[in-house]
Order: sequence, then C-alpha cells, then structure tokens
Amino acid sequence: MTGFVLHPEAYNDLDEIWEYIAADNLVAADRVLDEIYQMLRSLVAFPQQGHSRPDLTARPLRFQSVRDYVIVYAADEKPLIVIAVLHGRRSPRVIAAILRQRD
Repeated sequence: MTGFVLHPEAYNDLDEIWEYIAADNLVAADRVLDEIYQMLRSLVAFPQQGHSRPDLTARPLRFQSVRDYVIVYAADEKPLIVIAVLHGRRSPRVIAAILRQRD
C-alpha cells in the first residue's frame, strides 16, 4: 500500500515527464521518476510539508517541489490524492487552468 493515489491525469503527467527526459537519457528519466515517487511517499508521512498557493486555487491543495517539477496534492485526503505533477516553470495562469480542470 502506497498511501497515495494518482488522479488519472497525474499518470499522464508522469508519462510525459518520463518520455521528455528519456528522449535524451533513459537513466535520467528513471531517476527523476524515482525521486518524484520518493517524494510522494514522504508526503504520505508528512502531508503538510508542502505549501499552499491560494493564488492558483481556492481548493485546499498543497504544492511540493522535486527538481524542476511541482507535485500538487490534496493533503487532507486519505489516501493522499495527487492531482498533478507539472513543470515548475509553467505559467501560473496555465497551472491554475490545469487545476480547475482536474476535480
């Protein structure tokens, strides 16, 4: 049991991240996903470690960085729900729009 579940679109986010990195380096792609999953396991143990972003969403979501990526998750849910894993340099407007689409 992992203690977290991925929103269906979060699976797509992870696939896209892996494919993008793997185009240049398979080992690096695996390493980045491993680090993301390691952080997800850490968030299960300490769900409040992320920060809130009321400028992006009114929902009680938290945000945690891993390398160049941001994990967006519902910390108060059991199991923890991962809403998205997005590149951290995306426009805040784009991130807010993505989050509005993912209920």
